[in-house]
Amino acid sequence: MLTQHDATLAGLRIDGARLWDSLMRLAAIGATPKGGVCRLALTGQDRLGRDFFVAQARAAGCEVRVDAVGNLFARRAGSNDGLPPVMTGSHIDTQPTGGRFDGNYGVLAGLEVLRALNDAGVQTERPLEVAVWTNEEGSRFVPVMMGSGAFVGEFALDHVLGQRDRDGISVRQALAAIGYAGSEAVGGRPVAAYFEAHIEQGPVLEASDVPIGVVTGALGQRWYDVVVTGMEAHAGPTPMAMRRDAMLVSAELVGMVNRIAMERQPHGRATVGCMEVHPNSRNVIPGRIAMTVDLRSDTDAALSGMDRAFREGAAQLAARTGLSIQIEQVVYFPPQPFDARMVASVRAASRRLDLPEMDVISGAGHDAVYLARVAPAAMIFVPCKDGISHNEIEDARPEHLEAGCNVLLQVMLEAANLP
Repeated sequence: MLTQHDATLAGLRIDGARLWDSLMRLAAIGATPKGGVCRLALTGQDRLGRDFFVAQARAAGCEVRVDAVGNLFARRAGSNDGLPPVMTGSHIDTQPTGGRFDGNYGVLAGLEVLRALNDAGVQTERPLEVAVWTNEEGSRFVPVMMGSGAFVGEFALDHVLGQRDRDGISVRQALAAIGYAGSEAVGGRPVAAYFEAHIEQGPVLEASDVPIGVVTGALGQRWYDVVVTGMEAHAGPTPMAMRRDAMLVSAELVGMVNRIAMERQPHGRATVGCMEVHPNSRNVIPGRIAMTVDLRSDTDAALSGMDRAFREGAAQLAARTGLSIQIEQVVYFPPQPFDARMVASVRAASRRLDLPEMDVISGAGHDAVYLARVAPAAMIFVPCKDGISHNEIEDARPEHLEAGCNVLLQVMLEAANLP
């Protein structure tokens, strides 16, 4: 076996055709007629996807372990195997109308790194691990990013295992049903570094014609459930000036939420994604609107400022209209900067490989956001077509996927041999 001292970092490359073939083979499991994937967490399709990964990892000489929440870890031994591992990974569960690359790319890019090192006969000092995190999407069970959250201690194991889907099936039952209720402890062990390769899920890299996004961190998030209460009344006989129209006030609230983000560019984000109208009748003035509000920004100070503006604006709107506006915060993810040294490593690797790169911030949550709480972490983004994700038409160019995987190879190899 060669050692790091016998091989130059810049000379190693992954096999792009092999990576693409692996992605297409995994995409066939749960494939949809429109070219996407439906492989919900802990279903029979997820079991087949896990089986595929396990078989490929073992063929690459890895030991595969499964923890009590179903997280998978494929381990390639290091020359000093007692050292904490350098880890990469993502998820293979999808949205109901998901794409072929979200999460799947990060998992199979990690596996391709191990295969490339095998091909080159390179032995790293630290062990390397590829993780498949359970229920990242949260399409079937809540919370989202369940497996990585449990790994870092954000969620208690009993709480996670007790969560149920819409049919009343618990995570514990679902894990047992697909044969992935592991015996390994969840977390509680050191990780030397964590890297995650991912499609951008947004339009910035493609619009900039840049193949590599150096992810400096992830936006913080505050989610709210909001209820606006007015009074139902007949749409014909009730004069406009005498109405207590919950829809009208809600529309004003939506506009206000949008302005809060627009005034805080480039990293302010605001979305009203769900709205339920009661009684939802054509000729009845709405008496009650339930909606969701999602606020995001890059610093806690900015996110707190958005929260303050939202609450104060809603209070002023309620006082002016006489309608009740109730706000309940249901999710808070603090902004998560990634490790400066790991981010610099991604940037330097891109430049060594002559790959144009630019700094970006992740607007979405990823497993790396949780892993960054317990290990130095960074992410590598590659473009996706038209910035579309969580959609069956999600697409990415093979050369971009190969480029990102080559960067992942470089940074993992470097981290695995750091003192």
